[in-house]
Amino acid sequence: MHHWPLVFALSVCSVVQAAASVDVCFNYGCAASAEVRFADERLDEVGRLFSDAGDAERERAAISLAVAALHRIAGEQSPIAADRAGNFLDDGVNGRMDCIDHATTTTRLLALMASRGWLRFHRVLEPARRSRVIFQHFSALIEEVAPPPRPAAPAVAAPGSVPDHVPLLLALCDCQNVVDDIPRARDPDASPPGAAEIAAPGGRFVVDSWFGNHGEPAVVLPLAEWLNGEGPNVQ
Repeated sequence: MHHWPLVFALSVCSVVQAAASVDVCFNYGCAASAEVRFADERLDEVGRLFSDAGDAERERAAISLAVAALHRIAGEQSPIAADRAGNFLDDGVNGRMDCIDHATTTTRLLALMASRGWLRFHRVLEPARRSRVIFQHFSALIEEVAPPPRPAAPAVAAPGSVPDHVPLLLALCDCQNVVDDIPRARDPDASPPGAAEIAAPGGRFVVDSWFGNHGEPAVVLPLAEWLNGEGPNVQ
């Protein structure tokens, strides 16, 4: 029993290390794989892509760039830097990735993003599949979720109420227009001025990194459009 704290500490360390490492697979059909470790400082750099992602649409844009950044880091530790768009441009090259490799690896990278708390408007699903005649294509998949609750609005004076110090100021300076500077209450549930946020929880989007060369932004498309054959024309 006296070894329990050490065992627990080692278990915690293993969890932390596992959260910052991902197995990337390549050479078609995940025939080969390599463990890639992401240093905290590199992850912090990637995480900053989400700093302005205040709604689901901007978060999807950040996801596209983050997938690219994480792939580039992975390419420093594995052969996948040789990967090119589609399947024909890198045929026979060690490190080539088909759609199965991309769907599997990108799903793992998305799970890493979720574990770091970067995804506030989406959750990661199992890869999607589309079939056209005899060809099949796979992609990582995310689903939009309801946005997290807004932080409680700071308390402000109720409409028409006057803070305790204001009557004294008015009496001393005889400046009735001071009342104009008294904060007016705002409905905490109202949207900020000019906001046009439209949430669509349940919408699904593919995150397809197979369409581009290694390290290029992933293509993010509504699932329905992707299933209908949308996306760059690559082979």
